[in-house]
Amino acid sequence: MTTLLISDPLFLDHSMPAGHPERPDRLRAVEKALNDSRFAGLLREGAAEGELDLAMLVHPEDYVREIAGHAPQEGLAFLDADTSMSPGSLPAVMAAMGSGRRAVGAVMSGEFANAFVAARPPGHHAMRETAMGFCLFNTMAVMARLAQKGGASRVAIVDWDVHHGNGTQDIFWADKDVLFVSSHEMPLYPGTGAKDERGEHGSIVNVPLRAGDDGVTFRDAFESIVFPRVIAHRPDIILISAGFDAHRRDPLGNLRLEARDYAWATERLMTIAAKMCGGRIVSLLEGGYDLEGLSTSVAAHVETLMGA
Repeated sequence: MTTLLISDPLFLDHSMPAGHPERPDRLRAVEKALNDSRFAGLLREGAAEGELDLAMLVHPEDYVREIAGHAPQEGLAFLDADTSMSPGSLPAVMAAMGSGRRAVGAVMSGEFANAFVAARPPGHHAMRETAMGFCLFNTMAVMARLAQKGGASRVAIVDWDVHHGNGTQDIFWADKDVLFVSSHEMPLYPGTGAKDERGEHGSIVNVPLRAGDDGVTFRDAFESIVFPRVIAHRPDIILISAGFDAHRRDPLGNLRLEARDYAWATERLMTIAAKMCGGRIVSLLEGGYDLEGLSTSVAAHVETLMGA
C-alpha cells in the first residue's frame, strides 16, 4: 500500500476577487512542491466526480439548493464580504466532496494506507446553514459522514488550521461518535473555539493557542490534550483538517509553527492510527495562505504520510 494523492486542475477554476488570500496559486504551489522527485512514490489521481447530494449528508437540502442557486454564469456572486462564488466554484466544491468520498473509501477498504486530498475551496467554516470564511460546503464533515456510512463506528477529526473549525463543530455538536479536536489561535476569526465549547456529549475538544505560540507550545498541547483524547475515542479512522496557516510566515495568523511541526504531528497521529485503526488516515487541505509556508508544510506532511 502507498499514499493516495488527489488533486486536479478543476480546483483552480474556483476564482476569488483579485488580492483574495484563498487564490488558485495556493494549489499551484502545492502541486509544484509535490512534483519533487521524493514524491515519485505517490499514487496520483484526478478529482473524483461528486454531486450536490453529498452536501446533504451534513447540510439541509434548502441550504444546499440555495448555495447552488447563487452560482453565477459569469463574474462573482458574493455570499458575504469574504466568501464568493465564480462559475467554477460549484464544480470545484462538488469535485472536492467526490474526491473526499474516493479517499475515504480507498483508505477504509485498505486499497491505500492513507490519503491526502489537495482541493479547494476549503470547507471547515461552513456551518449547517451558513457559508462563511471562504467555505461553501463542509467537505470534511461530508467525509466523516461517508466514513460512518462505510463502516467506521467512531471517527476522529483533528483540525490544526490556525482558525477554529466552527462549521465542523456546529455540524457534530450532538454526535457522540465523531470526535472533533481543534487547535487554533484565539482570539482570531471566527471568534469561537473556547475550551468550554464541548458539545452535547463532550466530543468537542478545543485547544486554543495564543498569538506568538510556537512549535514547542503546539507540541505540548498535542501531547497533553489532543493525542490522549484521540486515543480515548478509539476511532476507526482519523481525518485531518490540514490547514497550514499556523505557519510562522502566514499572513492570516500569528502562530509560529514550522514545517517540521506538521511532520511531527502527522507522524504521531500515524502512530496512534497504526495502533487504533489499522493506520487509516485521510487528510484534506484547508487553509494556508503564504505560498512558501504552505508548500514546505504540505511537503513535510505528505512525505511523512508516505512513510506508513
